[in-house]
Amino acid sequence: MVAAAMGAIRRHGPGVSVADMAAEAGITKPVLYRHFTDRADLQRAVGEEAAGLLMARIAPVLLEDREPADHIRAMIDAFLAGIEDEPELWRFVVHNPAERGAGAEVVDDAREQIARLLATLLGERLRAAGLDSGGAEAWAHGLVGMVQSAGDWWLERRTMTRTALTDYLTTLIWGGVAGALGGTGTGQPGQAPGGPLRLIPTPGPTSDQTAGDAARARETDHG
Repeated sequence: MVAAAMGAIRRHGPGVSVADMAAEAGITKPVLYRHFTDRADLQRAVGEEAAGLLMARIAPVLLEDREPADHIRAMIDAFLAGIEDEPELWRFVVHNPAERGAGAEVVDDAREQIARLLATLLGERLRAAGLDSGGAEAWAHGLVGMVQSAGDWWLERRTMTRTALTDYLTTLIWGGVAGALGGTGTGQPGQAPGGPLRLIPTPGPTSDQTAGDAARARETDHG
């Protein structure tokens, strides 16, 4: 019945009626409600299945052994590919105005799973570099929220390709991660593979360098 409900959502969009979902399963609404308390209960079941589909894309990518910038890019692309392939299902679970709260815990749980895996990855990278890993969990949740928000915007607007959005987000995120890692990893800090921007400015001169330059300038002025 959940699979049939998902088929109805794909066909009719996030505003699909319970009658449409029951018809997709070849049953009546009363029969459907013998198995689900109400629409919210059905939406919760659909949300759990949809979250499983998304996690099936993202979790293997997070567990792969990649260079940091490539890892970030692959994770972002896996998420965007997931919502691109199932736009109506994503809208039904996350943004259905009729039952906004029904799938909230499902979405939160999926986000928590992704953030937990990402925090582990960041923590390992930071510790391997001999750096403090205390911020890994906070960063992971922030990154997941940013990518989800950007994905929502992109799904509605489509003003750029998925590849372009992936590049922009990777550039921004890699700039921060590379800074935290002290520039370790593959590629230049702030420059994702194929990314269009460089967000980390070139470091300015140190105070000792500035003083030395000033002294040499005075010597030149005085011949």
